[in-house]
Amino acid sequence: MKILVIGSGGREHAIAWKLSKSPHTQQLYSAPGNAGICETARCLPANVNAPEELARLAESIEADLTVIGPEAPLVAGVADAFQKRRLRVIGPSPAAARLEGSKIFAKQFMARHSIPTARFIACRSPEEARQGVESGFEFPVVIKADGLAAGKGVFIAPDRKAFDLTIERFMVERVFGDAGLSIVLEECLTGREASLMIFTDGRDYKIIAPAQDYKRANDGDEGPNTGGMGSFSTPGLIDDDTLARITREIIEPTLVGMSDEGNPFSGVLYAGLMLTGDGPKVIEFNVRLGDPETQAVLVRLESDLVEIFESILDRRIGSEEVSWSRDSSVCIVAASGGYPGEFEKGRPISGLEEAESLEGVVVFHAGTGRGEEGSFLTTGGRVLGVTARASTLPAARDRAYEAISRITFERMHYRKDIAEETRNAAS
Repeated sequence: MKILVIGSGGREHAIAWKLSKSPHTQQLYSAPGNAGICETARCLPANVNAPEELARLAESIEADLTVIGPEAPLVAGVADAFQKRRLRVIGPSPAAARLEGSKIFAKQFMARHSIPTARFIACRSPEEARQGVESGFEFPVVIKADGLAAGKGVFIAPDRKAFDLTIERFMVERVFGDAGLSIVLEECLTGREASLMIFTDGRDYKIIAPAQDYKRANDGDEGPNTGGMGSFSTPGLIDDDTLARITREIIEPTLVGMSDEGNPFSGVLYAGLMLTGDGPKVIEFNVRLGDPETQAVLVRLESDLVEIFESILDRRIGSEEVSWSRDSSVCIVAASGGYPGEFEKGRPISGLEEAESLEGVVVFHAGTGRGEEGSFLTTGGRVLGVTARASTLPAARDRAYEAISRITFERMHYRKDIAEETRNAAS
């Protein structure tokens, strides 16, 4: 099969890495890819937010299967453009992708279908927001940009001063562009965070090994929100009783609700959860594989990813065998200094071969490119996802940190507490 992976981040490298191991994969392409992906796939220039352009590209290479990695192309309608040409593509329609593309849509959808989530109000002006926070909310209050903001459009305001400053940044200064013109205010949930993803054909589903991610930039869950600074996956991360409750109260009502509303969801659904004292509640939905959770879970996947994707498209995921290793895995993100704010690019990266020489270690590239002499250079905020697998979580953690210690680039930054303990957090 000829397979095209759309995207250029660490998630897409992990997807391409896993697809390359399938005997069904004859030729692997990526658009636009990154320097790491280009080691195993033919990388093609593309605008990932141009649905028709991507569909024409898939036709030109006669792709048998296309996997859409990031959320923005899905919200832009890439899946519809492919389906109109009868091209096989993994990813929901733009109508279904609103679960991630609009926080307001997602929260109102959950309210309509009695899916447990934080109490909220939608605000479309600074005045509405200021009035809304006085309508029974206690600080800290969660402020979320309605639209896509690359995982950075969430702020927890500890007091009224911070709240007013954030409203000004989101809705007046428009630091996230149109994404912040409307916002959601939420009560702040407390508990343990977890990420649960599923493969689904819109009717049936298979659970992906649970993972936990780290959004804040600095150790101890301090600093600004990022796209993700690390993750881990280990057997028993979510106990069987809690997992059954999540599927019963969240996953299944979501699939039924989307279908009943005329927007059946097909692809990968991601539920970011808070495991509270009152039970699991949804923090957010994503409509694709998470990043950096994908890096941690795909190294534990023992089944053939091509066969899983094919079963989604043929609407037989319910009968597909999906098996996971009993090993644990840890992914540590190496970021450019200053991320998620301003950062410099073009810094040479060294030590990649030394890191990957360790047993069970894979380094997934995110923001990387090639220099004139073929060396790897930094090109993004999140540069690498150093991922290790081992028989226990402490062993996987030690192995991942040993690997990342061998990698250097100027002003490299990474958290030192990934998978250190099961955290209690607020979001």
